Parts: sequence; structure tokens; C-alpha cells
Amino acid sequence: MARVFSGVQPTGNLHLGNYLGAIRNFVPLQDQYDCLYCVVDLHAITVWQDPKQLKAQTREVTAAYLAAGIDPKRAIIFNQSQVAAHAELAWIFNCVARLGWLNRMTQFKDKAGKDREKASTGLYVYPNLMAADILAYKATHVPVGEDQKQHLELARDIAQKFNHDYGVAFFPEIQPLILGSATRVMSLRDGSKKMSKSDPSDASRIVMTDGADAIAAKIRKATTNPNLLPGAEVLDESGEVPDAARAERPEAWNLLGIYAALDGRPLKAVVAEFAGSQFSRFKQALTDLAVAKLGPIGAEMKRLMDDPGYVDQVLKDGGDRARALAAPVLAEVYDVVGFLRP
Repeated sequence: MARVFSGVQPTGNLHLGNYLGAIRNFVPLQDQYDCLYCVVDLHAITVWQDPKQLKAQTREVTAAYLAAGIDPKRAIIFNQSQVAAHAELAWIFNCVARLGWLNRMTQFKDKAGKDREKASTGLYVYPNLMAADILAYKATHVPVGEDQKQHLELARDIAQKFNHDYGVAFFPEIQPLILGSATRVMSLRDGSKKMSKSDPSDASRIVMTDGADAIAAKIRKATTNPNLLPGAEVLDESGEVPDAARAERPEAWNLLGIYAALDGRPLKAVVAEFAGSQFSRFKQALTDLAVAKLGPIGAEMKRLMDDPGYVDQVLKDGGDRARALAAPVLAEVYDVVGFLRP
């Protein structure tokens, strides 16, 4: 069976964008692939993390996986730092990847900001560790959002260069899985900006553990305008929103996209249903849907986070299984590279 690898950083305050863009899509993949779902704590420390919070946030992501419906007996759920193969293979890939490749990574430029000289070297070589995450298990498919496509392409380049340099057909070609609607969820306060935990306004995001009242209040306060909701005639032939139309009414399209994703329907069908409606009517419908879909997940997350012993056992079991898969891959890599291991 083909193998899927994906991960979520334990940086706290998991929100609707994390759920719709990643975690929700992990669940059905269990029925189609051999799946590994990682809490990528090594990636998290490329920027400073409070150690106590990092442990709590690792449990939070694990709880989100479980509450969303990932079965720890069918899929492997673990935190990255449990499996040394990630870091060991990443060093080899540091020696395979080229500086020019990393210099083209736009996400480093975005995260490092203007003062890139003060960014950690870990942040710079982050894509090499991501390649190691995937290839330590010879994963064939990776569900990614638009902001990770460039890193996945680099992982493919690294795999191909390793195979070429050593004259082997060892690492597989990785295929991206871009799944579902609303893979890029925008801020409730500014539809031109991505929903983010770092936004100073808590009203900009729906957190996965928000209760019904908080969800309702945030949707009610979401930025809109007096115009009626747009109709399906604005969409292109494939049912997508043209860039110009999205730029003209970003908040409307963001909320419509969230509704479509939560309801599991094409955007075109949702737009047809609410075309010409007042925002007040649509917001109530979106609130009812969001509470119905997210409420049980948030409640289960809270229950699991109150039982850290169970969550830790899930991670331990997953780590044991992940190490068993990665160990023979790393051993063969060491042999290919020429490391002497008496």
C-alpha cells in the first residue's frame, strides 16, 4: 500500500485553518493509505518555544488528531523527536541539498523577515528536515497546502539527487495530495490575510477548542459589507473564484469557502444557495454549521487534554512503530553513503 506522511507543528492555539487545511483531510486517508501523522516538534524549535508549553502543545495536536477521527491503531501518531532517524537523515540531506535551492525558499524569507541574519540556521535548513521526515519512511504521498508545495518540490529534488549521486533507485518519487475546499482559510477580520495564531486579535480565528458561544460571537463579528452575497455567475468554469473577484470581496469568499468546506459541498452549490442573501442570514447558517461540526471535536479535545497519560501512551506506541519503520531505511542509507558500522 502507498504510504502517507504529514505533520502539524505544536505551536498552540490550533484553529479552523489547521483543521480545514490539514487535520480534517487526514481522516479519510486512513482508508486508502498506510498513514503516519507526526507532531513535528523538531520543526517547532526553529523559533523559540517555551519548553513547558511545547510539551502541552504537543499533547494538544495529538488530541486534535484523535478528536478529529484519526484511529491510532490504523494510523501511526507520534512526535518527531521520538525518532532519531529524522535528525540523522536530515544531516545527510544537508550534504545533498544545494545552497541555491534553499536560497529560493520563499517561506524562509517570510518567516525570517527583514533581519534574516538573526534567524536560526534550523529555520534555514527546515526544508531538508521536512524531506527527511517524509523519506525516512519512504512515503509516497504527502497532503500539503499551497504554502508547503515549494518544500515538497525540494524534497523531491533531494531524493532525486541522492539517487543520482549514489547510483541507486532508493527513494521514491513523492506525490503531493492537495485535498478539500478552503485549504487556505483567511482571517475573520481581514479576508486578505491568512488565519493565524499570531494575529493579535482573538476574533480573527476560530480555535478548535472554542465552544458554541465563542464560535457564534466570532462569526457574528466577522468582517463583511452591506452588499448582498455574490452569485454563481462570478465563478469560473471550474467553479473556482477568479483572483480579481476574490480581491474585490475577500471576506465574502472566505466565509463562503469555510461553509463549503465544513459542509463537504462544492463552493458553487453553496454560492447558489445563498446568492443574493443578506450576510445576517448567511452568518446564522454558518454559525449553526460550525457549532455542529466543530463543537464535538473541541469537546473531545478538551477531554483528551485532561487525560495526558492516555495521550502520552498514544505517542509512545506510535513512536515505537515509527522507529521500527525508519530503522531499516536509515541503515540502508548509511550503507549506500559508505558509513562503516561494524
